[in-house]
Order: sequence, then C-alpha cells, then structure tokens
Amino acid sequence: MNWSRAAAIAALFLFSLSAPLLAQDITLTSPDGAVEISGTLLGFDGEFYRVDTKFGELTVDGSGVSCDGPGCPSLTDYVAELSLSGSSTMAEVLLPALVEGFALRNGWRAARETLDGSHFRYSLLRPETGAPMAYFTFRVSTTDEGFADLLANEADIVMAMREIRKDERRRAFEAGMGDMTDINRSRVLALDAMVPIVAPGNPVRRISTPELARIFSGEIINWSELGGPDAPIDLHLPDAGTGLAQAVEDRLLHPAGLDRAKEVQRHARSSDLARAVSADPFAIGIASFAETGAARALTLTGSCGFSLAASRRTIKTEDYPLTSPMFLYLPARRLPKVAREFLLYVQSPAAQIVIRRAGFVDQAPERISLNTQGDRLSNAIAAAGEEIPLDELQRMIATLGPLARLSTSFRFETGSVRPDAQSRANIAQLARAIEIGAYDSATLLFVGFSDGQGPASANRRIAMKRAEAVRDAVRQMAQTPGEPRVEMAVEAFGEALPMACDDSDWGRQVNRRVEVWVK
Repeated sequence: MNWSRAAAIAALFLFSLSAPLLAQDITLTSPDGAVEISGTLLGFDGEFYRVDTKFGELTVDGSGVSCDGPGCPSLTDYVAELSLSGSSTMAEVLLPALVEGFALRNGWRAARETLDGSHFRYSLLRPETGAPMAYFTFRVSTTDEGFADLLANEADIVMAMREIRKDERRRAFEAGMGDMTDINRSRVLALDAMVPIVAPGNPVRRISTPELARIFSGEIINWSELGGPDAPIDLHLPDAGTGLAQAVEDRLLHPAGLDRAKEVQRHARSSDLARAVSADPFAIGIASFAETGAARALTLTGSCGFSLAASRRTIKTEDYPLTSPMFLYLPARRLPKVAREFLLYVQSPAAQIVIRRAGFVDQAPERISLNTQGDRLSNAIAAAGEEIPLDELQRMIATLGPLARLSTSFRFETGSVRPDAQSRANIAQLARAIEIGAYDSATLLFVGFSDGQGPASANRRIAMKRAEAVRDAVRQMAQTPGEPRVEMAVEAFGEALPMACDDSDWGRQVNRRVEVWVK
C-alpha cells in the first residue's frame, strides 16, 4: 500500500487511550516508511498502540504499522488487561459475580487469584488451551482511592458508590479524560440505597429525613427525642472516603446545611457496620441496602404522614429518597475489545439477573399495575384539596388506569431541569430497549409530576415541560430507522400524586419526577 504522509497521518492519529503498560520506547513505522512515530509506549489493547510522543499522546492503528523497540508487545500472544479500583462493596461481591457471568456466557473459564491484601485478579482462560486471554485486576479500596487511581492513570475503571464530585470532574477533564458525567463516561451498574438501621429491639420504627440528618450532625443526641428510651444515641457510619459515607454527607447532611458529628464510629465494610448496630440497642447506622444483616431498617416518614420503606421496588423506581446508584466511571480512552464487551454485558438482561442474585437492585424494567399502587393512590386522596379537586384525580385515574407503570423513572438535579445521573442512565436504557423492539406497537406515556410548592397550575406546566424534555431525550437517543415503531405521548398531573411530604428538600426531590406508563 502506497501511503502519502497526509493519508498516513489521517489513518494513524486517533485521540484516545488504553490500559497502562510498562513505559518503554518504541518506534512505529508505516509500510512504505513514509511515516515514523517514536515515543514511549503507554498502552496496547490488541488493536491500537497508545504512545507518548513529542506531539503529545497519540493512538495508532496497529494494523497499519510495524513496531520496533524493547516495549513492542506480542501480537500473537496478546493478553488484554483491565484494571478496576474503588468501592470495596462493589469489588468484593458485585463485580466478581459479573466477571464470572461474563466468562460463562462466552464459554471461558474465570480463575481468581489473590495478589495481596487489597488486590486480586481474574484470569479469563481459553477453554481449549487454558491460556489466558485477559486479566481483570481489582484494587479493593474506596471510591476516593478509585478516582485518585484513575487520575494517576493507574486504573481503567472506577467503582464508585457515589456520583463524581465537581473537583474530581474538573481534574479529570483537565487531564484529557473527557466529561466524566457524560453517558459514555459513566455507567450505572446497579442500584443501592442508604438505609437507617437500628438493633432489632429498638422501639423506634420510623424516622424523617430531617431527623436523620440532625442525628448524624449531632443535633439530636438522645433517643427520647424520637420517642425512644432515655439513652444517648451511638452513631455508626462507613469509613471516611467510602462512597456510601460521602453520599451521606452529599445527599443527607449538606442539603440541610449540616456537618457530620465528630463522635462517629467508622467501619471498613457495611456488613461490619450492620453487625455492630444490631448488637447495640442504642446505636443507629446508615448501611447499604444490600448489607443490612440482622439489623432492622427504619421507615422514612414525614410530618404529612406519608411513609417510604426501602425495598427493591421503591429503590428501582427511585421513590425511596435515599437511593444511591452504583457507578462505573471510565475515561475518554480506548479500552481493549474484551473490556468493551464486558461493559456491554453488564447492561444486558443476563447481567441484571446476576446483579439481582448478588443481592443488589437491578435495572431491568418492570411493569407495575395501578391496582398494586394503593399507597400512592391513598397519598393522592389525602393530599387532595382546593388546588387538586376530585375531577383532576378522576382524570388521572381514567388516564393511567388502562396502563402499567414502568419501574424506570426520571428525576432531576437540584434546582435544574437536567436529569440526575441515574436518570441519564435510564434515558439510555429506555432508548436501547426501544431500539431492540421491546416496546414495538406499544404506547409510552411520559407523565410529569411535581412537588406542592406554588400554584398547582404552574406546577402542572413545569411537570409537562419536564415530561416533554425526557420524551424528546429518549426519542433523540433511540436510533430507529424508518417509521417510529413506538408511540410516545406526554401528560402531566403536577402535584396530584405525591410520594413524600413536601416539608423537606428530600421529599420535594422525590415528588419532582417523570414516570413512564405503557400500554
């Protein structure tokens, strides 16, 4: 093949990355010798070289060049490598289950090997020869450490129990890793929740989110203030730096303008926290929904009398106000083919079964009939009044009665019309389902709801705009050639169907939502 210099450059230069290897000097040369690139090898994914050159970091198609130098990898015996770092909750149970499921689906054998106290590795082995084709290496640490490893180019994927923070997002962008909140950079792997737990013998059964925030800020220090015994409250949280502990600060304390109390007992694992709380009649902790153990979860309530308990369904729909998505974050660089296939697998229906069996909340959409939503309807009746008259409730029942609610919901960032991280993932998930024909010949009704702050008519208009925005985002993302196979409509009922009390930011956040109903 005769290459001109311009054609070669156009074919070779792609701005992307791969997994870090030992840095060694190499020279890549085009077949006609017209183009020669020298630099330090940063990575090779079996198809592309990533090289640090005097022109900056370049990614070069390996099929169009020859490689010379001590760092040149073997093209015939190539073994893909993927490094993951972050949350111990995700690394110890969820990701291993998914790696083993991924290997089984592809007919490979997965062999686990402990490397040291904080590292282990899965080797994906070819069944016919037993030769490794990929290594998935895990560092069991915290969400903080995971992001630090990513920024230091020592990890390919972060396992995070919280959303990326603004300073981490800024540093990643400045390091050329792209916008980590983009749908291609962040994936919601599964769903979890922050659950307040107490010992089984504790008489307190319910607690409001404002009370919970005041407890962990040190403002409420005695159980008698909550209707319990005259005894001091012992506080338990996961270790600082873990995603769950940081989510408590970001999503429970900071919205209330509160700081964490100094006297808190920390635990490296949520399961250890649950055991400590269950053994102490005067303790309260916040644990992962998947790891509450023998402790008893408290139901969240409010002054209006509405209650929400953490369950698989309320977490999946995000009706439970302290839902906590489990994220995978990856930079804007090319990963090995087997890694890209793994990331596709974790979003598949087969992976959702694995996630559910591992004890976490999956994202497979479920249909919920109106008849099974008695609590929501009783809330609507209780909240009805001058601004939400009987005929509006009747209109809502007549509209939604013949339909079923999907467990896929959409909520928004505080003070913004931008969908939150979980909802951005839900938009992509629903679009994919439409693409593969899951809703062919069906009608999807995007229904907007609001909180009760302000006039009901204005709230209904806002809810309608949000429903239209979500509908448009799903329609834009779904690639469906030809005539649309799914009818998409919008409706809004404003504050007519509250999920929680409007007396707190958490309650209002839950009430501001777009639901999807299907016929």
